[in-house]
Amino acid sequence: MGKIISFANQKGGVGKTTSCVNVAASLGMLGFKVMIIDLDPQGNTTSGVGIAKKGLKGGTRELLSGKMSAEEVIIETPFQNLSVIPTNTALSSAEFDLFEFDETEKRMKIALEPVKDKFDYILIDCPPSLGMLTINAFTASDAVVVPMQCEFYALEGLSQLMVTINRIKRLYNPELNVCGILITMYNGRLLLSMQVMAELQKHYSDKLFETKISRNVKLTEAPGFGKPVFYHDKNSKGAKEYVEVAKELSTRI
Repeated sequence: MGKIISFANQKGGVGKTTSCVNVAASLGMLGFKVMIIDLDPQGNTTSGVGIAKKGLKGGTRELLSGKMSAEEVIIETPFQNLSVIPTNTALSSAEFDLFEFDETEKRMKIALEPVKDKFDYILIDCPPSLGMLTINAFTASDAVVVPMQCEFYALEGLSQLMVTINRIKRLYNPELNVCGILITMYNGRLLLSMQVMAELQKHYSDKLFETKISRNVKLTEAPGFGKPVFYHDKNSKGAKEYVEVAKELSTRI
């Protein structure tokens, strides 16, 4: 049975989408069958795997509303073992659409049941908020990966996110857990980075991925080409680091 993993952080600009796309592509390259769900109305995951947002016949909004099935909205990407359920800015109104349904928080879980066993991993790129879309993702997920930068504001946001995850676990999904905290845009020469890492080690040592994602030019270039970084430059530091993260994730869940 496929494992569903949400990539979430209510703070924007922490490398959440970059991590979701590149971990998914790396898992695919390692031989796992993978699907990404773009649950962020900005649609950066969709464009990040080379799918044009304009002219989409269906995507995440249609999936959640029940207008289209998962089979109808899945698109195979040109990358090894990687499929996507895309989105565009129309998803921004889905938060309101969801309140028309009973068991609002379970719409994603119900929609994925018919296809869950067709994939080894389903990765959900959550929006940078803790609204109903993210609640749907958490209710459907087996685990959460939290990408974050080494900043003190990020520590504050992490504690708030943990409260939300524990609440979803208590109310809707008792199996939910945080399987990893992934440090992104890391610069080990900065004193601040060392201080934040010390705090994380103190409180979340069992959750931290061993591999940290460094600042890397190729990582910022790759989305402009509609490619995961491994397919943009497989020898880049960012590509190698995300492969290591994918290997580690596959042993965690």
